[in-house]
Amino acid sequence: MTSGSRPTETFPVVQRSGLRFFRMMGRQAMALIGGIGARVLFVGDIRRALREGPTWRGQVIHQMREIGVNSLPLTLMVAAFIGGVIAIQIRYQLFPGIQLSIVGLSTRQIVILETGPLLTGLVLAGRVGAKMTAEIATMRVTEQIDALETLSFDPVAYLVVPRLIAATIMLPLLTVFADVAGVTAGMLSSVLVADVPLAQFLEGMRLGYDQFQVTYSLIKATLFGAAIAFLCTFEGYMTFGGAEGVGKSTARAVVITSIAILILDATTAILLAPYLQA
Repeated sequence: MTSGSRPTETFPVVQRSGLRFFRMMGRQAMALIGGIGARVLFVGDIRRALREGPTWRGQVIHQMREIGVNSLPLTLMVAAFIGGVIAIQIRYQLFPGIQLSIVGLSTRQIVILETGPLLTGLVLAGRVGAKMTAEIATMRVTEQIDALETLSFDPVAYLVVPRLIAATIMLPLLTVFADVAGVTAGMLSSVLVADVPLAQFLEGMRLGYDQFQVTYSLIKATLFGAAIAFLCTFEGYMTFGGAEGVGKSTARAVVITSIAILILDATTAILLAPYLQA
């Protein structure tokens, strides 16, 4: 038996802590590499499934309604509250003598460039992502996916591709509504609560506006939508272990997706923020 396969308890006490640490790190690294590899293979399955048009076309509209239309009230409510709070906070943090038009400018920039797409993505990761994972995971543990394969249906084309297409389309649309709701709520809060003249708020909203600011917001939303659908369907599709496995997969999917959204948000800012400045 080689020393690498010996149980940790067989080594001298002084060496055990270091061995446990390095073996734990090795297991974590192997698990990370295995997870990346599994997701790469899943991308290949999705590319193959895209050729099964008759299988997934009929499901796309249904998923667009589930992901987009049914999420609109929650999206508008969150965006409106955040936009209103942002405007009020900006107003009362200003030093005396500063033009109040800065409230409109700052509210527009914060909502459109950051909170609109980011909060929409995080909210939908919890609402839509958890639902996607639970649905597909339940089908996996109850062998409904195996039944689809028996009936010559491609499960990836039937379950994953419609959700991926629908989320990629609907997240930017929801973000547009969120941006409008956030800026409008900020305007109303500034005028009605913070005594900012409407003319000055509108002047600030027009100041330095560029079409690429909206494009930047939509790029973020598109990436977030694709990430939510891909990661959550993957977790559901790979579920095992019955009802407990469904719960674990759903919780893991929401956590992983939320972290992925934050990473994509930071990466997008690093790559595209210089174009906003220009």
